[in-house]
Parts: sequence; C-alpha cells; structure tokens
Amino acid sequence: MNSDIAADPIPIIDGLGALSGRYDAILCDIWGVLHNGRDAFRAASEALAAFRRSGGTVVLITNAPRPNPIISDQALAFGVAADAFDGVVTSGDVSIGMIAARGGAPLYHIGPPRDLALIAAVKARGGVAPALVEPEAATYLLCTGLFDDSTETPEDYAGRLAAFAERRLSMICANPDLVVHRGHKLVYCAGAIAELYETLGGETIYAGKPYQPIYTAALERIATLRGAPVAPARALAIGDALRTDLAGAVAAGIDALFVADGIHRNELYGPGAADDALQRLLAPPAPRPIAAIRALVP
Repeated sequence: MNSDIAADPIPIIDGLGALSGRYDAILCDIWGVLHNGRDAFRAASEALAAFRRSGGTVVLITNAPRPNPIISDQALAFGVAADAFDGVVTSGDVSIGMIAARGGAPLYHIGPPRDLALIAAVKARGGVAPALVEPEAATYLLCTGLFDDSTETPEDYAGRLAAFAERRLSMICANPDLVVHRGHKLVYCAGAIAELYETLGGETIYAGKPYQPIYTAALERIATLRGAPVAPARALAIGDALRTDLAGAVAAGIDALFVADGIHRNELYGPGAADDALQRLLAPPAPRPIAAIRALVP
C-alpha cells in the first residue's frame, strides 16, 4: 500500500450533515453529482435543500457551455429540486465575457447548434455579436463540444485542428470537461477537443473549472445573494472530477468534498477495483479534498 495513503487517508463521510456548521456557502457541481444527464439524484437535492434551510447559500457551478438560465431549467427538468439551489454559474457565462471582449471578430464554432445561445447572450449583453463564419474566414475558434457526441471522437477533428494550429488561431474552450456520463454512457466534451488542439500546437483559453474565472464569478454571485462576501475558507466545493472540480477548488483556496460515485465510479467500484482504490486515487499528487462521500446525501 502507498505510504501516503496509510499515513494520511482521506476521511469518508456518510452524509453532508457531517460537515454541518463549517460552511456558509456551497459551490456544487451538477452533472454527476445532482443528475446523470437523464435523471436527478433525489437525495442530492435533499442534502442541498437541508443546507439551505440551515442558512447556507448554494450556487451550482458547472462546465456546461450555455448561459445559466438554460442550465437551471435543464436541471429542474431532470428533477433537481427547486429548493436545492439559489443560483447557477456556468462556464458558458464566463465564455460570454471572453467572446464579448473580442467584439465583432469573426469566429468558427465547433459544437452543436444548441450552444449558439452563447452568441445570442453576447449580443444581449453588449449589442455586438461576432460573425459566425466558415473555417477559412475565422480569426479565432469557440469550442463548446463535438458536433455529434453520440458518434464522434476527438480524433475525428485532428486534421481540422492541425490546420487551425498552423494558422495560429486561439480557441476558447467553453467546457473544459473531457467526458461526462449521459445515463450510463461516457461521451466526449469540449475539453477533449481542446486537449488535442494543444498537443498539435494550438493555443487554448479555458472558461470553466478548474480555472479561476468561474470561481470568482461563483463567489461574486454568492456575495450578491447573501448581501455580503463569503470568504473562500467558508465555502465548500462539491464535485466528482479530480482534474476539474477538485483541482479548481484547491487552487481557489476552497475546501472540496469528493463525490466518488460519479465520473470515476468505474475505476473505484467497477470490476477488479481494489479495496483501497479511493485512497489511491486521492493520494498525492492528486488534489486533496477535505473528505469523500460515495454519493451526495443529507
């Protein structure tokens, strides 16, 4: 057994109530924690609702590449309880600011048409929207996902990405996630495209977790909701992904609670998983949560 694991194991808690009184606000991931892309996890909503009843504030923080009203409505449609959260901050919200800063510069969009709500939001914010153009006319790229994540993989984009890299086009990645579960199926996200683009020499700018801008936006939203700022030390981030949720929280100086039965569930609980798989996954140099929980429950 790894000596780091034996000397300093991550505490495993039975429910969110075990952390009662330690935090004023929660920044909670959505996909993998509150729902699986098809159905909500009722106990997770109950846990957050109980925290809110005790005086806490809950902002959902997600790498979804669309404006927050769309994601709020989507979460409710999946069955996430309305009393489980106070607000939503998305990587799409952060992307809107990045696009707006470039004015009307023409861009090429990589991703499904549903994500073009970002462009409408840019126009609503500042009155100027970028022109959506074909690849040869673009001055930069916006990646929100794959055109068809049910059939494609990042390798299908290698040729196009190599051509963009040769032209030195920068890419705004509106969703740094590599994969998510949709039901029981893993599908690729924009982060996988951005990662491949970087290996080909392309420049990528990330809007969501684990990067600081989305945490700044979430803490600002909490301050607005509560009428006063909340120190990072009094906030708890809840998430299921090491490279985004945990790494981002730790970098922002926010405690993190790791939900094990999410994106990493196959390696932790799948066939052949070791009894100490959780402690091995969270051993250094992995970002360290203050505790782990199998699933978010009260």
